[in-house]
Amino acid sequence: MKHVKYKKQIILYLLLGLFCLFSILFVNNNYAYYKETLVKITKVQLLEEEKTTDYYGNKDITYTQLLTGKIVNGDFIGKEVELKNQYTYSGAADNEYKVGDKLFISLDNQDKAQLTGTIKGLKRDHYLVLMAVLFIVFIIAVGKRKGLYSLLTLLFNIVLFSFVMDLYRKGINLLFICSVVVIIFTVLSLLLVSGYNRKTFTAILSTLLGTFITLLIAYTVMKLTNEKGVRYEEMQFLTRPPHEIFMAEILVGCLGAVMDVAITISSSIHELCEKSPDISTKALKESGMEIGKDIMGTMANVLFFAYVSGTIPILLVYLRNSYQVGYTFSINLSLELIRALTGGIGIVLTIPISLYLSLFIRQRFLKT
Repeated sequence: MKHVKYKKQIILYLLLGLFCLFSILFVNNNYAYYKETLVKITKVQLLEEEKTTDYYGNKDITYTQLLTGKIVNGDFIGKEVELKNQYTYSGAADNEYKVGDKLFISLDNQDKAQLTGTIKGLKRDHYLVLMAVLFIVFIIAVGKRKGLYSLLTLLFNIVLFSFVMDLYRKGINLLFICSVVVIIFTVLSLLLVSGYNRKTFTAILSTLLGTFITLLIAYTVMKLTNEKGVRYEEMQFLTRPPHEIFMAEILVGCLGAVMDVAITISSSIHELCEKSPDISTKALKESGMEIGKDIMGTMANVLFFAYVSGTIPILLVYLRNSYQVGYTFSINLSLELIRALTGGIGIVLTIPISLYLSLFIRQRFLKT
């Protein structure tokens, strides 16, 4: 029996390995599938280097490159083309290109002997696929079957989220859609990864309770304070009320952290009961709270850094252009800090919720 099981696992891993290898080979040779002209850079020459200073006294260096490449698709396949590229040392809105890079271009003079063109962008799909392959390899190597189930739930969640965005474009309330999707996300993800058992049932209930109680607290505080201090400038191009979008962000944003805490606590209590069936409720409660305290700080920090890290570039832009620190932080960090704080509340609430739910279900199970 074990031999058959291992044989199936080997076949599965071989198929996944072949799929990953095929994906990498395909994106490195899929030039014919693009309508835009693709060029592979064969030679790079630095033409000019110029120091610049802007209105605010910021210093930079502008470089000019002459690129020579070979067209790899379309009517001019195999022909050489010359391209000029300007990039800066800061690299805020431009790129330095190297030999081997593949670029999308538009041809300028198709009738002349020496073709020239304008760079439209860098072909990046092979980098993305390589990162995806590494992710798949690592998650399956560590998680085995559960890792594979995690990948399947991730793919399903991506498809479902795309469907939600399509419904939102048709005018359906985003907060309502996200509330339904959060329930589906939670149930499907935990059932596939942890299986159909008491531990999973507890984690699902704890996740949903912790997430929606957190949303209720955030909504109540926003209403009582009349959203004072909340800066919606980054949402100024939306055609819907920004607070509706923001509440949906809070709901979806704290789900992952809350789910992580819920499954950690419920799994810990389940394992303690499995290893020591005679363990007392008091000992379980103390152990669960200690585990919760250990993960509480780290999970809150994860949320804080995840949200705040995305604003670092714009913070540097504001500070570099002599904006006051208080104004810079208030204009750019208000939404991120609120997201992090509400997520932290969700984490703290989910610890006792999942702990006492686990104890309650255990006691009911023992009675029956």
